[in-house]
Amino acid sequence: MWPYPRTLAHRGGGTLAPENTLAALRCGLAYGYRAVEFDVMLASDGVPVVVHDPELGRTVAGSGFISDYTAEELGRMDAGAWFGPQFAGEGVPTFEAVVAYCKAQRIWMNIEIKPAPGFEVPTGLAVARATRSHFTQEIAAGELLPLLSSFSIAALQAARQAAPELARGWLVEAVPAGWMQTAKELGVVAIHCDHKQLTPELARQVKEAGYGLFCYTVNTRERASELLAWGVDGYCTDRIDVIPPMA
Repeated sequence: MWPYPRTLAHRGGGTLAPENTLAALRCGLAYGYRAVEFDVMLASDGVPVVVHDPELGRTVAGSGFISDYTAEELGRMDAGAWFGPQFAGEGVPTFEAVVAYCKAQRIWMNIEIKPAPGFEVPTGLAVARATRSHFTQEIAAGELLPLLSSFSIAALQAARQAAPELARGWLVEAVPAGWMQTAKELGVVAIHCDHKQLTPELARQVKEAGYGLFCYTVNTRERASELLAWGVDGYCTDRIDVIPPMA
């Protein structure tokens, strides 16, 4: 059973706002999305921050690596001007700030653990611990919690060690041979894959094995309908202006 929302705004606001920023979350909410996917890695001081690339330059003005700067320094950098002048000055948000916004607005979160190379274990530990600390009351009350996900097996193992009560999804581009054994060893509840690599047969196998099935990044209504017909439980989209949110 998939207890989570079916449609998620990719990196907060899809193609309508600078990814992984508070502005993106506000944009997604404006389009009715109360479920989001975003990426988390560690700043140099070990503070989790919400950003996709380990290097600066694409979405964050500057040079070097995220791991070269503290969370405070990253927060002062410009992560919005690349997208449009109206977003100039939008900084790299801390994970804490994003969680606070989402909780205040009742937005569900798929938190992708996105470790920079070499930081897989500490990132998995830090993100899981931080998530658990932000949801202690919800955990105690048995409420719906965020879902952690990652391409990194080491990060997923570390997250499980740090907060076994938080469910996890294993991210892959294509569902690999022997996936079921790995999923069982990781203790994940779902497989997350590139929808372009999925087939009806693979979808059937994943669902019959009792796992949730999530796809990225689905940008047309037609494809979304096709995937749902295959048994896919949920997906994220960049086209929050085209695909309406669905609980």
